[in-house]
Amino acid sequence: MLQNKNILLGICGSIASYKSATLTRLLVKAGANVKVIMTRDAIEFITPLTLSTLSKNPVLVNYFNAETGEWNNHVELGLWADLMIVAPISANTLAKFATGICDNLLCATYLSAKCPVYFAPAMDLDMWKHDSTQSNVAKLQSYKNILINPGTGELASGLTGEGRMAEPEDIVDFLESSLKKKLPLTGKTALVTAGPTFEAIDPVRFIGNHSSGKMGFAIAERLHMLGADVTLVSGPTSQKLTYTGLKFIPVTSAAEMLDEVSANFESADVTVMSAAVADYRPKVVAQQKIKKESADLAIELEKTTDILATIGKQKKPGQLLIGFALETNDEESNAIKKIEKKNLDFIVLNSLNDHGAGFQGDENKITIIDRDHHKEYFSLKSKHQVAEDICNKILEALK
Repeated sequence: MLQNKNILLGICGSIASYKSATLTRLLVKAGANVKVIMTRDAIEFITPLTLSTLSKNPVLVNYFNAETGEWNNHVELGLWADLMIVAPISANTLAKFATGICDNLLCATYLSAKCPVYFAPAMDLDMWKHDSTQSNVAKLQSYKNILINPGTGELASGLTGEGRMAEPEDIVDFLESSLKKKLPLTGKTALVTAGPTFEAIDPVRFIGNHSSGKMGFAIAERLHMLGADVTLVSGPTSQKLTYTGLKFIPVTSAAEMLDEVSANFESADVTVMSAAVADYRPKVVAQQKIKKESADLAIELEKTTDILATIGKQKKPGQLLIGFALETNDEESNAIKKIEKKNLDFIVLNSLNDHGAGFQGDENKITIIDRDHHKEYFSLKSKHQVAEDICNKILEALK
């Protein structure tokens, strides 16, 4: 959920600021772009060098950079961020945020932020329990800022009680959970197939096709970004997942893909079958490498099981099933036949007659046809943009 998110991390003066180094590392590891803003008191507890090294960005403290003469623009920072988190936030900064005091870069950026703001307090027990602190917390919550509750344990004063800053791992989990709740496919499960299948001729040769898997991977990642729990079943491909959190199942043959799709289809709310599954396989697979002994070689083929048709018969009300059609002639009529024959909700049509469409490339040109034969034509786009168009159609269908 944090992949490619722009995150502002504010750090205030607190013994708990040592945890901010771990938090920065975890946010970067999750794929976020992190910029750190520190108060002047915070640099007494942890060095900007540590945090700039971990965040891979300069740490900001003052309005002006004395060395370069440049202005650290709090307005631009507030617009850049997808979310802002202040961890730890001290009692002092809590009071400033609550009352609009703007005497440092962190406060100015907070007042300029257009994104969700999270705050993780850290202070001693009596400070945390004080009525003024609780009033300030309530004010921040009334501004739609989101509290990450402090934990209970031994405090720097030697007391035991509430006031410890939440652990960095728990903060990251909280952020991811909070973001996911707002996504349109949260609570939905999705099954996506991608890539080719390889049907063995002998131990070293196979029948396959030129599918790269790029389209299926892009769709799976887009569904994940929309909040779905995604299972991606892929044939052999060099593609790598950009996002963590997806369940990935590698397969080789059509039979293996059938087994994995069948095992996961019943629980799927949305299934997108974008794999280029072989229609035929050798009837007999040689156990040893076939030697070149004659001018000709005849290999008898048999049909593979039609995976899309198989699960189309099993589809229950409420399940959404999307297929792909790569055609070279009579494209739209052939695609419409597949919708009806395989019980699809809509089909994504590619034509090899369209320049730039089809296998291997980074772009695709599609037509989406639904059960009522309504057609929506799209221009040539990157496969990530095509995935977005397909997923927008899925959102419409689910509504």
